[in-house]
Amino acid sequence: MMNKLDAALNFHQTALRVRNQRQELLASNIANADTPQYKARDIDFKSVMQTALQSGPEASSAQTAASQLQQTNSAHLGGSAGSGYASNSDVLFRSVVQGSVDGNTVDMDVERNAYVDNGIRYEASLTMMTGQIKKMLSAITGQ
Repeated sequence: MMNKLDAALNFHQTALRVRNQRQELLASNIANADTPQYKARDIDFKSVMQTALQSGPEASSAQTAASQLQQTNSAHLGGSAGSGYASNSDVLFRSVVQGSVDGNTVDMDVERNAYVDNGIRYEASLTMMTGQIKKMLSAITGQ
């Protein structure tokens, strides 16, 4: 029973982590809409989730924190991949919808739509996770 519970909560935790990272990228795109030569970036949510889920729940929270670090010295500890965070190779440049004179590839309509869509999906994941926790509490307390 605990393995199923862990798997369900791990899935939502990973989804929230990737959605949060995507939200930060989209916000960065919007903030840099007027920056010359700025290239809009995004994450392919599906592929990042597949990679994270294939790595399994055995990645500890220490490995998760380590995956965000870059090894700048051979004496430093290395990070681990597949921890539910999109790596630099997972962050893609958005294809140009409409070119601009200053080389900026941010299309505000696309970015706003992606930002709102991602935010709604983030809230849906929170709602589903909250519902699962409420069901567990109800089963535990017998109410």
